[in-house]
Amino acid sequence: MALPAQDERTLPAVVLRDVDKCPLDHALTEMQTLVEAHGHVIVVCSQAVPAAVERRLHTIRSLLESDRIALFRPDLPPLGLAVLARQLRQLASCDLGPGVLASAGRLLTHYIHAGALLGTVARLDRVPVGLKSHAKSWVPGSQFGVIAHPEPQLVRIGPEARLAGPEFGTWMLLARGQLQSDWVTTTLAPSWRVRGLREAQLPTESARWWGTGKLIEFCSFLPDLSVLYQLVGSVRRNSCHWCGIDVIGDRCVFCSATAPAYDDQLQLPAG
Repeated sequence: MALPAQDERTLPAVVLRDVDKCPLDHALTEMQTLVEAHGHVIVVCSQAVPAAVERRLHTIRSLLESDRIALFRPDLPPLGLAVLARQLRQLASCDLGPGVLASAGRLLTHYIHAGALLGTVARLDRVPVGLKSHAKSWVPGSQFGVIAHPEPQLVRIGPEARLAGPEFGTWMLLARGQLQSDWVTTTLAPSWRVRGLREAQLPTESARWWGTGKLIEFCSFLPDLSVLYQLVGSVRRNSCHWCGIDVIGDRCVFCSATAPAYDDQLQLPAG
């Protein structure tokens, strides 16, 4: 899902449609064209998509023999993933190298709080659900507030229901499914002290990810480009020892090489 631009600097997204269903040569040509046009490509993919999509993406990367394609599949619900992709599109307008930009995704996930209001948790397998909650999910009219990231939380909605949220200023985005409720806007958002609230279309994968179409998905995030850039810029960068690209962290997001381990002390031969 490609969200609307957050600001005038946000770069547009390229949506790879039906990547697992279209002819392989068509998918290869599309990806090769993107690489030639932009130099590097960061593919952000939900873990809720069919396994055939992931296999096709790996096949494309392998056949193109390219270390300029990064495949990123963070453990975020679909709306949170869409927000993260837009944040990367915001940062793509800055003076960040492709390796830093791609690995910034792992950093920014820590600042995203993603969850949903659900009409049932009977088929929810992304967050631990106790037997009592499973039993209550069959009671007509029951609703549950769930946080999937950064730490799992689950509560049955009632007068005392609370979900721990971010301890810093955020905006909130919500997407309505087949559930009718104003709990997110009238209770959760004020308790999290969000600075703004907007609505978006529900991602296609949301019902599969949450196990039900009776939901309202929500996500709190940092909207300002200056804050995002400061966060990324404050982290130490390393050069990949294999392909030479600058990255954040010990693993290159393009060639997948990890930083070599060195002994802290020189080992002298016995003799």
